[in-house]
Amino acid sequence: MLELMSESATLFIAVVFAFTLLIGSFLNVVIYRLPIMMEREWREQADELLNSPSDQDLPEGRFDLVMPRSRCPSCGTLITAWQNIPLISYLFLRGRCATCKVPISMRYPAVELLTALLAATVAWHFGAGWEALMAIVLSITLVAIAMIDADTQLIPDSIVLPLMWLGLAMSLFHPMPGANSLFISPRDAIVGAMAGYLTLWSVFWLFKIVTGKDGMGYGDFKLLAALGAWLGWQQLPMIIMMSAVVGAAINIVAIVARGKDRSIPIPFGPYLAAAGWITMIWGETIKNTYFDLMF
Repeated sequence: MLELMSESATLFIAVVFAFTLLIGSFLNVVIYRLPIMMEREWREQADELLNSPSDQDLPEGRFDLVMPRSRCPSCGTLITAWQNIPLISYLFLRGRCATCKVPISMRYPAVELLTALLAATVAWHFGAGWEALMAIVLSITLVAIAMIDADTQLIPDSIVLPLMWLGLAMSLFHPMPGANSLFISPRDAIVGAMAGYLTLWSVFWLFKIVTGKDGMGYGDFKLLAALGAWLGWQQLPMIIMMSAVVGAAINIVAIVARGKDRSIPIPFGPYLAAAGWITMIWGETIKNTYFDLMF
């Protein structure tokens, strides 16, 4: 099977797409439950220190990425296996709960499809091999980070720190035969992680000194450090510039079109994640095109 996928790019991309649809379904669970799990842990620690029970409305009993089983948020009916097939179940049920007929959020199939499309693009770009596998891992993780940050303005250490360490560990396999665009040298990875963290850390404190306000969270520092560990310090300027431009453009449109409150904090993590992924795939092409046009 592995030899067949190596010989057929189409088959490899199709297998990756189908498999990562399933992963995208699990990501929906991670995106929803992990912040609640984190808040429960913080509340338990706070209650222990303050010696007072919390009145927060949080799930009781076991609550993790496995249990309890998924239910309809409206009627509480358990979601069966056939109702949980990525994309297919949503289309078959016409976007509604099988029991109460309340509409199911488009977000669930959107996350599944986004995850599969990003992974399929990676498979097409790198071809069958270790580079593609590791790039798929990075892509999936960036989707989870971006969605959690968009929802909660938090980037969990339990995701971003292992991502950074994996990037550093991956550099130990440089140079890998046939891999020349993802497996960077340990020097580039270490400097990338350090420079990524310190760059946004410096911007944070400069902004705080000037305005007296927090401009971003520490999770953003760690995310850029992780991207630096994966892609090298050379790619950091492009990631920062691209994330700033895309973020500014999207939020200006949101403010003008929907009257978005300018006082509401804007999560930077999704733009960093998107810029990091684009840089991984098309960074060199964008850079070369820019220099060709400018010079």
